[in-house]
Amino acid sequence: MSTIISGTGSYIPSILKTNKDFVNNSFYGEDGVLINTPNEEIVEKFKDITGIYERRYADANMNTSDMATEASKLAIQDAGIDAETIDQIIVAHNFGNVLPGTIQTDTIPAIASRVKHQLGIKNPNCVAYDILFGCPGWIQGVIQADSFIKSGMAKRCLVIGAETLSRVVDAHDRDSMIFSDGAGACIVEAAPKNSTSGILAASVQSHCADETYFLYLGKSYHPEAGDETRYIKMKGRKVYEYAIKNVPLAMKECIEKAGVDIKEVKKFFLHQANEKMDEGFIKALFKLYGTREVPENIMPMSIHDLGNSSVATIPTLYDMVKHGKYPEHELNKGDIVIFASVGAGMNINAICYRV
Repeated sequence: MSTIISGTGSYIPSILKTNKDFVNNSFYGEDGVLINTPNEEIVEKFKDITGIYERRYADANMNTSDMATEASKLAIQDAGIDAETIDQIIVAHNFGNVLPGTIQTDTIPAIASRVKHQLGIKNPNCVAYDILFGCPGWIQGVIQADSFIKSGMAKRCLVIGAETLSRVVDAHDRDSMIFSDGAGACIVEAAPKNSTSGILAASVQSHCADETYFLYLGKSYHPEAGDETRYIKMKGRKVYEYAIKNVPLAMKECIEKAGVDIKEVKKFFLHQANEKMDEGFIKALFKLYGTREVPENIMPMSIHDLGNSSVATIPTLYDMVKHGKYPEHELNKGDIVIFASVGAGMNINAICYRV
C-alpha cells in the first residue's frame, strides 16, 4: 500500500518584520554583557549568515491553533475531501498557544483538539493529538500518519505544523531575529489503486547525549532579567556542527532505503533555519555520493522572506511551490523529492516521496 499527500495548505501571517526593525534593540551576550558592535553591523552580519532579511509574525488575533486551522481548511479543500472522513489530526508544535504579551504556553486542550473543534468535525473516531519533536515535527507527523495508514488503523490523516515563535523569543538575544510564525498542513491518505505516487522511505534519528540541550528554554540575556521567565535559546555553533554532520547522512540513508538514485531527486525541501547551512547539507550529501557538482535550482527556499517558523517551514514551502508561488520551481507528476529536517532533541528525519 502506498501513502500519498493528497492536499496541502498554508497560512502565512500578516505582520511583516524586516531586519531594520531590530536596529534599535539592545543585544546582550550569553554572559549578560552588552554587545558594543553597532546594531547595523549585527543585523547585516546576521543576514549574510542566515539569508534572512524579513519574517512574518502573527497578529494579536491569531494564535497557533488558529493558524493551524486556516492552513487545514485549505489542505482539506485542496484534497477535495469531507473533513468528517479524517481519522487522525496530528499537530506538530513546540509551544502550543501563547497569548500575545505573555510567555506561558497553553496546551490544554491539545492544539489538535482545538483544530478539530474549529473545523467543526463531529466524528468521535477522528482522533486528535499533538506531537513534540522539535523542528522536524511535521515530517515526524507525516511518518506517523504513513505508519497508521499502512497498518490499517487509519485511512486518512490531517498533519499540521504550526508555531508562533515570535512570542517566545528574547528581544535581547541576536538569535531572536531568526524566528517567525506560520502554519502548514497536508492530507495524508492511502493512494488510489495503480497510483505511482507516494512515500517511498523514511529515516529518523534522535541524538540525546550532549546534543539534548543544544536548544533549550533559558532566561533573558538582559542582566536585570529575572529567572522566572524563560525564552527559546540556541547554541548556534553546536547546532550547525551537529546538523552539517548528521543531516546529509540521514538523507542518504533515506534515499538508499527508497532504492532511488541521487540523480533522480528533483527537489530538496529542507527545514528553513539557515541558508548557508541548508546549502551545506546539499553539498555534503552530493559529496557522500562522490561528486561536488550540485544540480542547479534543486532546493527551494523561503527563509529569505519568511524566516524560521520551526515545524511550519517545510509544509508551507512545499505548499507554496506546489501552488506556483515560487515560479522558478516546478513539481510534476512522478518527480521524486526529499523532505528533511533537524531540530531540538536533537532530532533528525527525512522522507523520500514521489509526487
